[in-house]
Amino acid sequence: MAELSGWPVSLQAVADDWPGQAWQQVFAASWPSYRAWYSRDGQQARPSLELCRQALDRHMPELVPVWRRLVELTGGDPLAARMLSLLDPPAYLTGCSQAVWRGGPPVLARNYDYAPALLERVVCGTRWNGRRVVGMSDCLWGLLDGMNDRGLAVSLAFGGRRVVGQGFGIPLVVRYLLEVCGTVDQACRVLTRLPVHMAYSLTMVDAGAALVTAYLGPDRPPRFERRPVATNHQEQVEWPEQAFATRSVEREAALVGLLADPGVDENAFLAAFMRPPLYSDAFALGFGTLYTAVYRPADLSLEYRWPGSVWRHSVDGFVDGSHQVLLQEPPASGDRDR
Repeated sequence: MAELSGWPVSLQAVADDWPGQAWQQVFAASWPSYRAWYSRDGQQARPSLELCRQALDRHMPELVPVWRRLVELTGGDPLAARMLSLLDPPAYLTGCSQAVWRGGPPVLARNYDYAPALLERVVCGTRWNGRRVVGMSDCLWGLLDGMNDRGLAVSLAFGGRRVVGQGFGIPLVVRYLLEVCGTVDQACRVLTRLPVHMAYSLTMVDAGAALVTAYLGPDRPPRFERRPVATNHQEQVEWPEQAFATRSVEREAALVGLLADPGVDENAFLAAFMRPPLYSDAFALGFGTLYTAVYRPADLSLEYRWPGSVWRHSVDGFVDGSHQVLLQEPPASGDRDR
């Protein structure tokens, strides 16, 4: 048998009721890369520490004590403090497919497509403000997707627009929603007052099976649609080259078709995330599927999936751990669409 080749990835599960040594270790390992990213346009291109502090005080006051604790753990590094505010960070693009299946208790599933080297590789379970939150970490305390102990689950997708403005990076917005909201309606109300720096779509579902996809951008008010699907354009394609490169329209059509088919059960729905067009093997180009996340609000369970591997967790019983995967092209199948 030929030796398998691909991108080996080792992930950590970190239970962290209050930021301490575990977070400090993640920071020490990741900060050189984040420092380079944050400073790539020159440090003067990013907001001052005072502006960052004021923005958090105004828009996310509940997170300020945590932010201050994180800054303390960095040794009081002022550049780290600015980066951790995620106010007006450098622009970044991802490819994502996300959908909510409601043929039974609701399930939010998503594929996160990005460069393997840029995944933080930490599933973080926190209780920083008294509410348990579990999700895939990004930008050291933000989240790419996650769920809280009230059963609110949120997932992000790049919105397919070139516009960049003033506001927060979307991983911190996801973190904030899960820290302060318990339902989709509450999250929508919060989003009407939060500035975001780029176009992103958030798909949200709660324990009562309410769902919304929020279309966010720095140049217009948020729009809320009871639409269970999001890929990398917002209702219509506004950046054709990006949509073509990431197959955003094809992925959206696949998800819509799955949800419209009465013969598709939960297992078939989730299996589709392991096949093209939803699954991407473009790892070398920076848009390979790094993981599939599955959130079940009804029982507060979640899992991360890869072809041939599943890593299960729960919000209430989250514990430290590790998981190793080899990112590679999935096995060939007759319905492969490439």
